[in-house]
Amino acid sequence: MNTNNPVPSVTAGRWGILALLTLGLLISFVDRTSLSSALADKAFIKEFALTSVDRGWLNSAFFWSYGLMQMPMGWVVDRYGVKWPYAVCFFLWCIAATLTGAVSTLAGLLVMRLLIGATEAVVIPASYRWIANNLPESNKGLAAGILSMGGKFGPAIGAPIAAWLIVSHSWQVMFVATGLVGLVWLGPWLLLAKNDLPTKEELATAKRKASSVSFKSLMSSPVIWGAMVNNFCYGYFTFYCMTWMPAYLVEQHGLSLGKSGLYTFFSFAGIAIVATVAGWAADRIIARGGEPVFVRKSFIVAGFVGAGTILFGVFAQSLEAALFWNVLSLSLLGLTTANNLALCKLTLIPKQAIGMATGVQQVATSLAGGVSASLSGWLLETSGSYNLPMMVIFVFLVIGAVNTIVLLRPKWSPKVSEAAA
Repeated sequence: MNTNNPVPSVTAGRWGILALLTLGLLISFVDRTSLSSALADKAFIKEFALTSVDRGWLNSAFFWSYGLMQMPMGWVVDRYGVKWPYAVCFFLWCIAATLTGAVSTLAGLLVMRLLIGATEAVVIPASYRWIANNLPESNKGLAAGILSMGGKFGPAIGAPIAAWLIVSHSWQVMFVATGLVGLVWLGPWLLLAKNDLPTKEELATAKRKASSVSFKSLMSSPVIWGAMVNNFCYGYFTFYCMTWMPAYLVEQHGLSLGKSGLYTFFSFAGIAIVATVAGWAADRIIARGGEPVFVRKSFIVAGFVGAGTILFGVFAQSLEAALFWNVLSLSLLGLTTANNLALCKLTLIPKQAIGMATGVQQVATSLAGGVSASLSGWLLETSGSYNLPMMVIFVFLVIGAVNTIVLLRPKWSPKVSEAAA
């Protein structure tokens, strides 16, 4: 497992593994967001006697364990490879998602969500470790865009399917079905993914190379902190949409649960498509001589600014206008998605520490999910309206745009120790 070898040419097989990683991310998002549809179901709310604050805590539980395990998972994939850590964690979270349909107490729900969060923490560090090892800079934006589609089409597909299963059957059936179906992914992954579990000699080399960028170097880098701020600001909006959008559409706009799933699909399909196109476009500009950091930062800022159109939805006078701005604002954030991922997790990070650096950044992403879900629930309970939670989103989008310009500079990237490298 020599990560310093030149990156090989991009073959069909490598695109196939990237497709599997994207599908794995999609399944993880289906399992992490299925709860949001249940939380818009009156029978589910009555079953557990949930208040808006309770719903906020349930939505946020996943993110606390997810965030806690990000750095340990990054450490694991930097040293022990991608295939087997990913496979073991994938199996465990699918089982936990399935068992959610059997719980009968609020405490049981919380435990299952914590388990799913802890095991899904492997997905992002493992995926970016694989991209760093197997794809060149000229394909990283497209690769990040394709991978991000999994995170967007997961809730886009998962929301209407979960809503249909709840309406047609029950919330219990929904959890069992979505959890078990995901296990189908394991077969192709185990057959096609290269076994990169290192030998004793390779493990010693991997440990030495991973230690060439110390944790102190990571945490003293303004780029890492800038990336964490960006991840938080970006995640605050997207996780609000994943956790509260179905309830928002049902309770504020009077849509049925089925229709809310449809509009959730359009929103996340929009950001997925824009993210992929934006990543590809940035790659092409860079390939023609554009400076990578400047190009990707330009797309990131444009995405944060474009997503600020959510304010038009807050003050819209008609249902149609509110839904239009709701879909458009999240779609425009796609300009940020792939390029922020490529810049903060690949371009500005030494290859030896991508797993750990990604894990550190994902802590901020997890914090965004937890804060967004719980704070939005509290603001909803306090104000009686979804307008205030959405105005808070706008503030974070502005912070993200400014932070991108100020902190994400190559001269502030983490430093590599030549002695350890």
